[in-house]
Amino acid sequence: MKMSQKPQETALSKCPGCEEPLEPGDLFCGACGYDLSAVPAVPQDHPTIAMTAPAGGEAEVRFDRRAEPGGPGESGGPAGSSASDDFELAAPAPAGTPSADASAPAPAAAPDPRTPAVDPVAATPPAGAKRCVACRAGSVDTDGYCENCGHAQPRERDHMEQELGSVAAVSDRGLRHHRNEDSFAVSTTALPDGSPAVVAIVCDGVSSASRPDEASAAAASAANEALLESLPRGTHPQQAMHEAILAAAEAVNALAQEPARAREHDRHRHQNAPACTLVGSIMAGGLLIVGWVGDSRVYWVPDDRTNPPARLTEDDSWAAQMVAAGLMNEAEAYADERAHAITGWLGADAYDLEPHTVSFKPDRPGLVVVCTDGLWNYAESAAEMAAAVPADAHQRPLHGAQVLVGHALDGGGHDNVTVALLPFAVEPQGAGSACGTT
Repeated sequence: MKMSQKPQETALSKCPGCEEPLEPGDLFCGACGYDLSAVPAVPQDHPTIAMTAPAGGEAEVRFDRRAEPGGPGESGGPAGSSASDDFELAAPAPAGTPSADASAPAPAAAPDPRTPAVDPVAATPPAGAKRCVACRAGSVDTDGYCENCGHAQPRERDHMEQELGSVAAVSDRGLRHHRNEDSFAVSTTALPDGSPAVVAIVCDGVSSASRPDEASAAAASAANEALLESLPRGTHPQQAMHEAILAAAEAVNALAQEPARAREHDRHRHQNAPACTLVGSIMAGGLLIVGWVGDSRVYWVPDDRTNPPARLTEDDSWAAQMVAAGLMNEAEAYADERAHAITGWLGADAYDLEPHTVSFKPDRPGLVVVCTDGLWNYAESAAEMAAAVPADAHQRPLHGAQVLVGHALDGGGHDNVTVALLPFAVEPQGAGSACGTT
């Protein structure tokens, strides 16, 4: 739905948020609800983009690890260019003109022409109806727009939280993106022997692709469902993670097969197939399983902070390739504008899909941090991430996840931010390998 009430001060040919073509006088984008009343400044951002380069490299870890099962999966072609992100600027209200006669009442300030008039009686929503967050008077229709002022309402995915037993996750749109293109899934199940298994999946939509928000949601849901089916059957958790990543890839690939007429806005935005990254963790039977494709990460933070933390994944990215090849050190590579160009992702445009999976058996309790680059951009090294994790996160994982999202927002919030926390408790009879350095 498009709202054409009063002309904008600055005419735009397309929406700054989703590039949907606009008509003269539009106040809001009919596709994404972007507020067109003020022209935004272009942020200095580094969205997740895809590049056409082969992936490779082994994970740098601080635990002993077991071999990866499985091999390459499906193949395709390269993905396309990056996309910009936006934020809104508040427009100043016009000032009133004081009366020359001090004894006379001052005239009312001129109304802002961009603010629709509100009839408090006619606009008041019926009991139980959702009230508009903009005018605070109108009711919200089924499309998510105010019936009084036409303002698009915040979407449910702009901020999501979930706590399930000892695992918790939080996802936030951030301060610069016009929507949240991250997604997550957390769950618990039981192994055949009755022991618990805890799962966390985090996905980051590729901004240069079509429908990245749908891609991340489809991948997270498919991977989670695959694990909830395979783990109770007795599939080894590492093999189950490998199969779950393949299932997630199939779900994302299926989005590219949908009829073009059902996705008309794609023709105005991107032609690349939907794509996302994925990282996940399983805690089961005293093991910690990590799997990933892309540049989202898993960190290990020991409860005893005198022990060193560790990063358990290695990015499928241009920066990681430069470091692995010895062409740059890590600081130089991640300072480069190409650092966040990914070399591995899920989607019909991906190269040979090579899920990375690693199995650990920690010998001490700790916290598993599963996150997108919207968080680790502000706490890149394992030591920085450990410093950002609150001391009581093991006992209060949801609060810990909220604090970490706040850390990213305080740092600038240039990207969507998603983090899941899984406290790991060592089984009494377990005597696994010690944490060391590599």
